Amino acid sequence: MAQAEVTSRRSAAVAAVRRLHTKAGRRQSLTFLVEGPQALREALTHRADIQQVYVTADAVTRWDEVMQAARDASTPITLVSENVMAAMAETKSPQGLVAVCGMRATSLEEVMANQPQVLVALDQVSDPGNVGTIIRTADAAGAQGVLLTGESVDPFNGKCVRASAGSIFHLPVIPEVQVQDLVVAARQQGAVIAVTTAVGERELFEWLDSTSLGPEPVTNPTLWVFGSEAHGVSATLLEVADVRVRIPIHGAAESLNIASAVAVCLYADADRRRARLS
Repeated sequence: MAQAEVTSRRSAAVAAVRRLHTKAGRRQSLTFLVEGPQALREALTHRADIQQVYVTADAVTRWDEVMQAARDASTPITLVSENVMAAMAETKSPQGLVAVCGMRATSLEEVMANQPQVLVALDQVSDPGNVGTIIRTADAAGAQGVLLTGESVDPFNGKCVRASAGSIFHLPVIPEVQVQDLVVAARQQGAVIAVTTAVGERELFEWLDSTSLGPEPVTNPTLWVFGSEAHGVSATLLEVADVRVRIPIHGAAESLNIASAVAVCLYADADRRRARLS
């Protein structure tokens, strides 16, 4: 660590990092903040554009393996005091390590060029914790990307990044997608647009298991669309959907949390796809 330790909360480094706590700051710099050893480990493993690491002396020792990986990758590292780390971090009990990462510049066209079989679209979903969990779930279930319409939360929000548990580095995540562009891309791909809604005409598992009642699920690419718990999917997407499906509720619960709904749909889809390929 060639640079001298940063000890002042009024330093330029602190001001630059704190700007990344805001959407405007992230958009202007095209960078975002990750906290903790797990996030940095995933960023290093997946060769993310890590522009700067700030770390306390205690964390250097505690997370020696991660710090060695950062040094091996020639990542700029700056030692900071505990006081400065508290000013930089978004969490109340920081783990002594934050990193500035460049946003992966992936377009909707690039995602579609890879002919994805399963994509997740989030329409007007505003809760960052839910979005981060959905990114993690989509990654685990084998989806090839998460697309967010313009009214949705910034997926590079700190809470969202932490909730993704590193999955934000594993698959394309594209914010501010225009609904019309999303629909056109799905049509060009020949994808089934499957919108989830409590008033869907088709029950999820019945539809996935069907073989003759169109549109044909599982064997076609599928764009799964989920809306916010407060407002649901927009009227435009409901209208253009090839199928509107509902998840059956067998108990007394009114509905499922959106992240749970995504998990149910994606794993049910993945199960049927694997069965048909075997």
